[in-house]
Amino acid sequence: MKKDLTISNIERQNVLNNRLAIDAIANEIDITGMMFENEYRFTKTMVADFYGVDISTIDRYLSKYDEELKHNGYILCKGKQLKEFKLQFAHLINEASKTTQLGLFNFRAFLNIGMLLTESENAKLMRSLILDIVLSTINNKTGGGTKYINRRDINYLPAAIAEENYRKNLTSSINNCVDGHNTMKYAQITDRIYKAVFKENAKEYREILNLDSTDNVRHTMYAEVLLVISSFENGVGYEIEKRFSETRKKMSVQDVGNIIDKLAEHPTQAPYLYDARTKMASRDLGFRDAYHGNIAEYLKAVTPEEYERFIGSQSVDFDTILEENKDVLKRLKQSEDE
Repeated sequence: MKKDLTISNIERQNVLNNRLAIDAIANEIDITGMMFENEYRFTKTMVADFYGVDISTIDRYLSKYDEELKHNGYILCKGKQLKEFKLQFAHLINEASKTTQLGLFNFRAFLNIGMLLTESENAKLMRSLILDIVLSTINNKTGGGTKYINRRDINYLPAAIAEENYRKNLTSSINNCVDGHNTMKYAQITDRIYKAVFKENAKEYREILNLDSTDNVRHTMYAEVLLVISSFENGVGYEIEKRFSETRKKMSVQDVGNIIDKLAEHPTQAPYLYDARTKMASRDLGFRDAYHGNIAEYLKAVTPEEYERFIGSQSVDFDTILEENKDVLKRLKQSEDE
């Protein structure tokens, strides 16, 4: 089921912040603009003609969505800027010579209003094309799937290594100091940590991302989320060991749950939890079309910088990174086994 761009500002901004998708869309659309100040510009008349609506309709949307359209490149050209524009393009535009200001769309704003126009059949066709190209662009960059798009972030590998080390410390503390079957109690405590960080247990997370039973959920998590989980694992492991050394009695899983809940409520955790929830909710919707209802209040548009990190010029090939660092990883593994 395709998204409805006319409804969600976040969905529209996710498209407009994706430079690769915008470039691909520009190559597909047959519209000629006027190159001005290093961008193609379009008048309201040109936009109205392309979408097959009256200028009054464009004006109505400009009034209703003024802030959004200006954010994405719509400008009121006036003064010296207008004079320079007229010197270059007066012969192409049908505007009175005494016009003191002229509304101009750049390509992003041109697409933006096309995502909003509900009266236009051309805009409807445009929205379908946009969504197809966005999906194709992301899939092409990730090899056909987004399950492991988190690994294209250069920060992922160090975060994953750190989390693995803290997890082993926590597992050791649980095995030695907490009552219950090792597999069961670790799974229960892990779920409590997940609930504290992003308000979902492992089963709920799997269902949202449509993961297979054999998939390791942590291998799909973003670096920022893994680092917050590491923080919890380290803190919980420390408290378990401390309590055991004081009482010399094994704790229950519920006792550990109380430690996790207390840690989640500590003021020092608030900014890290906010960041992790925002990153998970926003990136999973933007990249994976996965909606985390329990943290929907943290949803934001994926930033242009994040698109560059995960599918743009700053993204990395995880397998290549592993190959380049295999000697380092081998030494780390040997040091852990000694």
